[in-house]
Amino acid sequence: MPTDLNEWIEIGRIVSPQGLKGEMRIYPDSDFPERFMTPGERWLLRPGAKQPESVQLQSGRFLDGKGLYVIRIEGIETISQAEFLRGAKLMVQVGDRPPLAAGEFHVMDLVGLTVINANTQAVIGTVMGIAAAGNDLLEIALQNAPEQTVLVPLVKEFVKSLDLESRQIELLPIPGLIPD
Repeated sequence: MPTDLNEWIEIGRIVSPQGLKGEMRIYPDSDFPERFMTPGERWLLRPGAKQPESVQLQSGRFLDGKGLYVIRIEGIETISQAEFLRGAKLMVQVGDRPPLAAGEFHVMDLVGLTVINANTQAVIGTVMGIAAAGNDLLEIALQNAPEQTVLVPLVKEFVKSLDLESRQIELLPIPGLIPD
């Protein structure tokens, strides 16, 4: 089991208990529903813990209209046990990422990419994180003001190209999207 947290990927966060019998609502950070619905070993990083621990996912289901999953973990049988896990992260090892089709990417692979203006080739900044919303948003630290970040939708209207090999994203900024 890896001991460095950089060897792990967060796939979801427990946000609340669901009912009285130990089920939990989890906000997904993964586009792979089987991670929340297929029984088997998962890893849980409790709030304040330094290492994930192995847990057994017993079952899971998607809550239509909420964007959440409800999961059951072996040994968690009461609302108070589930409440104790609020804020815990469900994790997988980096090597357990599913293979992707051509043109697909893992969202966390975007962190650290250089963002350039597709029109001028000037460096805009660096991707610092991804915010989940209706569309994923790139959180970009600006080159000329690294303490300032902007959020840019990860959609084809703004992203001209995304090249993981060259570690860069070409952005088509519209007026007002990126401060001067």
